[in-house]
Amino acid sequence: MDKQEKSERLKHIEELLSATRSMIERDEYCVDILSQTYQVRKEFEALEALMLKDHMHHCVPEGIKQDREQEVIDELLQLYTLVGNR
Repeated sequence: MDKQEKSERLKHIEELLSATRSMIERDEYCVDILSQTYQVRKEFEALEALMLKDHMHHCVPEGIKQDREQEVIDELLQLYTLVGNR
């Protein structure tokens, strides 16, 4: 995934967040607001999945080629720990 695609996805998330803020300010129905926040979460999760896939296909092999196996493993373990704390 290139920078442009990441940037576009983040822009979409920002738009969803802005819409959510407006819904709260207009005191809209709670279920509608929650539906919007769930959509934001799904968009973040989709972005994270794509970034992780990109990392696994590009950064990890490159790190191994550069003889940085332990650093690569430590980074992956750190990510695994973060995901486990959700």
